[in-house]
Amino acid sequence: MHDIRTIRADGAAFDAAMARRFLPPQSAVILEKDTARRAAQTALQDKQARRNTLAKQVGEGRRKGEDTATLEAEATALRTEMEALEQAVAALDAEIRDILASLPNILDPDVPDGPDESANVVLKQVGEPRDLGFQPRQHFELGEALGMMDFETAAKIAGSRFTLLRGKLARLERALGQFMIDLHTQSHGYEETIVPLLVNGAAMFGTNQLPKFAEDSFRTTDDRWLIATSEIPLTNTVSGDIIVEKRLPIRLTALTDCFRSEAGSAGRDTRGMLRQHQFRKVELVSITHPEHSDAEHERMTQSAERVLELLQIPYRRVVLSAGDTGFGAAKTFDLEVWLPGQQAWREISSCSNTRDFQARRMNARFRNNDGKTVAHVHTLNGSGVAVGRALIAVMENYQQADGSILVPPVLWPYMGGLERIAAA
Repeated sequence: MHDIRTIRADGAAFDAAMARRFLPPQSAVILEKDTARRAAQTALQDKQARRNTLAKQVGEGRRKGEDTATLEAEATALRTEMEALEQAVAALDAEIRDILASLPNILDPDVPDGPDESANVVLKQVGEPRDLGFQPRQHFELGEALGMMDFETAAKIAGSRFTLLRGKLARLERALGQFMIDLHTQSHGYEETIVPLLVNGAAMFGTNQLPKFAEDSFRTTDDRWLIATSEIPLTNTVSGDIIVEKRLPIRLTALTDCFRSEAGSAGRDTRGMLRQHQFRKVELVSITHPEHSDAEHERMTQSAERVLELLQIPYRRVVLSAGDTGFGAAKTFDLEVWLPGQQAWREISSCSNTRDFQARRMNARFRNNDGKTVAHVHTLNGSGVAVGRALIAVMENYQQADGSILVPPVLWPYMGGLERIAAA
């Protein structure tokens, strides 16, 4: 959510910021409604003051036995006028809020311009794609050949874009999630959190899922929403709060199932586990002082990178362009892993700084150590990382010519010492 005061101060700068998001000028309409709202509010206050004066005059007149009918008639008329003004103010408030809620975050100045992912910039690469010495297979070919990845049964139970994992491959997926949670809690200072998988509309609005992305989420019949990411409940733990500064930063992590309708993705990644209605993800969320959010963004991204380094999977860090940066983000780093079966780099983590965009929607603030100043916190979120995609990356990078899959050494303790997954 945007601060209306920023738009009042420099509408042209706001329009320029929206232009980077390929949106037409917005400030004129917003400021026109804001001017009308403030005029109505001023008129309402003037009429309230006049009504207060009349109330005193009527009271004094009655005590003196004077005729107050004219004064009372004016007071009655004022009440009717005030009700109309109150409705006008409320309506304009709602209109302004709806417009502001529909507009994306302002991009950081160093986000590269460009219309889509083609303008993303690779910042670094760690590791080189391996020469496996044979024609690599994609994860679903490997999993089905092992008899441990079953799409047909999942479709029978739930429909398309679901996967049923069996046996050692199911254990490998569980091992990946446990490894990531242990790493982030024991080495990176995040607090493990068990969160609801269902949230209300206010929580969805707070993390900018609503109203724009309603069609991408699953809604229950009692008006709750299945989470698309645990960013939603984790970030909303501070909604409506005023946090004492010494508590910052707050770092939270959770391993949850996530649910996405994948609206508009027909025909994309229809084979395998890359784009599912249900998947598991380790999420990282930070609540920070505004002065520290840039450093926290780097720290969070490094925490996600450490997962891939320990798994010994080639990856690269990419800064997203203006056209590819998400609605709520001011700046996003994507981590992409190399998938030999696809011969392509695929995203496995996005780490975003939303600055005070979400905090304004949630009314999440902090009080400075001086005990006086109150300001909005900055919020950040990132995948640390997507468990299903990590499973894909392990399967494809550690596949062997005979169709078996080596287990990365860091996961051996989580696999009971198992070092290779092979067909029974």
